[in-house]
Parts: sequence; structure tokens; C-alpha cells
Amino acid sequence: MAAMNRRVVLKHRPDAHPSASDFALETIPMPEPGDGQVVVETLFLSLDPYMGSAIKGRHMSGAVREGDLMPGDTIGHIVKSRHADLGEGDLVSSRTGWQSHALANGSEPKGAGMAVALAPVARKIEAVPGLSPSLYLGVLGMPGLTAYAGTVDMLEPKPGQTLAVSAASGAVGATVGQIARNMGARVVGIAGSDEKCRFTVDELGFAACVNRRKDSWITDLAAACPDGIDRYFDTVGGPTLEAAMANLAMHARVVLCGMMDQYNSSTILNGPALGPVLGKRATISGVVVYDHFDKMPRWRRLGADWIKAGKLVAKEDIVPGLDAAPAAFARLMAGENFGKTVVAMAT
Repeated sequence: MAAMNRRVVLKHRPDAHPSASDFALETIPMPEPGDGQVVVETLFLSLDPYMGSAIKGRHMSGAVREGDLMPGDTIGHIVKSRHADLGEGDLVSSRTGWQSHALANGSEPKGAGMAVALAPVARKIEAVPGLSPSLYLGVLGMPGLTAYAGTVDMLEPKPGQTLAVSAASGAVGATVGQIARNMGARVVGIAGSDEKCRFTVDELGFAACVNRRKDSWITDLAAACPDGIDRYFDTVGGPTLEAAMANLAMHARVVLCGMMDQYNSSTILNGPALGPVLGKRATISGVVVYDHFDKMPRWRRLGADWIKAGKLVAKEDIVPGLDAAPAAFARLMAGENFGKTVVAMAT
């Protein structure tokens, strides 16, 4: 029997929180490359919160309809090549989704921004000895680049300032906090459990962390930021964003990255009151990672150096096998993951 490709498609569009039963595993013929193309065997698959918005048809990267392949970034090696600059065995990153094998182009499309970032292109990776290739989906991939662009280019934290970050133990939040700490800021995290808060303080070097599942978390946040929040990086929205806005320092900067509270909702939720923004003369900006892909090489070099020097910790939540991806995604969207969620594909 000829080798087959296994993939996961959206079976049902969920009204609210996704479950494993909303997805289906399919087996289809193995792809064959045309001129300038390659076939990539997936080694690691990234699961990310934005996918929750995509399956509801509300994400800028495009809607995922019932029957569509689930999108996602991957790390894999080339098993067939018809491109002059890519050979069998090369390690590549690509955006080829939830499947065991995928067809990818070997050359970058014309243009810039989101169109290039979302293209199914195999981009060769020169792996750093001692670092798992899976890190190129997390701290050295899209989440890490999001954190780097939002923190260094937009928030610009200065020594002595207080930077707060939501989802502080997650792939983006943990990187934001460590970048800011390396820049001399005092970092306060907001996370969903005492265990996650301990991790950010003990392992990541945050000054403090607040458990948002405790009844006292809003007053705890104010106590952890007695002089106010100078810089705030948000991936959650909702009450978390509202509480941070209520504690802004004068001339604060806020970067909005994601709206996790919205992703599991069937309707668009109301935002926080904006009075504190006016009163504190604050600035709010949105960071979209697709605008910053030209910075990826720079960030990967810096991030790898920091990891090797012990200045950047990357925690991964590794899930074994494509079959486990739907349940792992549901767990991610419920906030039950701890670290960057990555599927290690069976070979």
C-alpha cells in the first residue's frame, strides 16, 4: 500500500469552547511535488490561541470552514524536493497545518507582510546545536517574534519601570517578561494558577505574579504595582485588560496582542472602559506579528544566544502524536496548558 498523509480538519464550528469532537482525522494520498516545490514530513506542529478565532471565522489570517485543514506552523524535514536550493533532509519551517506530510513552495512569494507570512513556503533553518527544533515554533518562532516586536519596538521598557504581562507563563507572555527583565524593567505577571505564578517568579525572574483565578487578584495586582503599570502587554482582553488599565501609571504604554477571552465566545464581547487611558495620557497600540517577519533572523540570533547564556527560559508543553492534537487544542483554549503547546509528530 502506498504511503498516505494523515491530517486533521474542522468537523464542526464550535459555538463557544472547542472540544476534541469538533475535529476529524482524515487519511489522503501523499502529495507529490511539482517544479520548485518540496514535500515536508512534519516533526513538530504548533498549537496557538489565534486558531480559536480562526475556527469562528474572525481572525485576520482567514476563516477555517468545516472540512478545512486546520492551519498551523510546523517544523519538518524535506523528504522529496524539486527545488534547486532545498534538498532531502533539510530542516525547514513552514505553515502547512495539522498534517503528517505537506506540499510547500521552495521560494518566497512576492510582496510583504501577512501574505508572505501565511504562504506555505519551506524556509530552511540552521539549527543551533543543543537546542530542540521545536523551539522554532515557540520562543524562537512566531510567539517569540511577537514578544520581541511588541516589547522592544513598541513598549520600549526602561530600567526601573514596571511592565505587566497577562498569560505570563505562556509562550508569548513568558518571553515578553524575560525580554523586559533583560532590559532592566521590573516585571509583574498575571497567570491562571499558583503553579504558573511560582514558575514566572522562580524560573523566569519576574518580580511578582498575580493569580487571576483568586478572588483577591485585582487588589493583588494593585499591590504588586504600587507605582502603577508603566508598560502593559496583553493577550487576554476582558476583565484582565480592564484591571490592568485601572492601574496604569502616567504616560503608560499598552500593547494589545490577542483577545483570548473573545476566542471562546460566540459573540464579540464589550471592551474595558477607556477613561483610565485618557486620565493617564496613555498610548494603546496593536501588535500583529505578520508586520514584523523581517525581524525574525535578528530575534532568532538574539534569542538563541540568550537561551545558551541562561537569560531566556523556554517552557514547552509537548503533546505526542497528531491524534492528540484536537484534545490538546481544547485544553489550550481552556487555559489548561503550561508553556508553549507543541505536537511532537509520530514518525
